[in-house]
Amino acid sequence: QKLRENLKNARKAAGLTQQQVAERLGIKLRTYQDIEYGKTLGKITHWDLLEDLLGIPQRKLREMS
Repeated sequence: QKLRENLKNARKAAGLTQQQVAERLGIKLRTYQDIEYGKTLGKITHWDLLEDLLGIPQRKLREMS
């Protein structure tokens, strides 16, 4: 749950919608929503792209409070 909230907060802080993130990751909106809502972890390549897109390492997303 913490990761889910951190991902959502980081996306919003970057000024991006879920649709924009999905497009930049090259995935469907539903797939990104499933990642953000914690229904699936997604592929490691998606997380690598999220790191670049949001400017936050995966480890930090897991630790942020």
